[in-house]
Amino acid sequence: MTLSTHVLDTERGVPAAGVRVELWHDGALAASGVTDSDGRIRDFGAGEPGTYRVAFYPPSPFFRRVELEVELGEGHFHVPLLFSSYGCASYRGS
Repeated sequence: MTLSTHVLDTERGVPAAGVRVELWHDGALAASGVTDSDGRIRDFGAGEPGTYRVAFYPPSPFFRRVELEVELGEGHFHVPLLFSSYGCASYRGS
């Protein structure tokens, strides 16, 4: 299993650079990073299939942390976050 992520500031219509993201598996921190100038972490993590938590720390006056629990199998997964000051969404990307 490999993982990448992308954070988009939909309020401003730009990628969100400098956002801290953590990947947790079995209660342990498996990876962490900061989004680049394009709002991406291209090579975020690799590991065994299973349940993972992806924690985003967006620059929002409301959301301090956005955490997603996802089931990742074999292959590559892309888990993006779209956020604005008072709303957020995610989806399974490609």
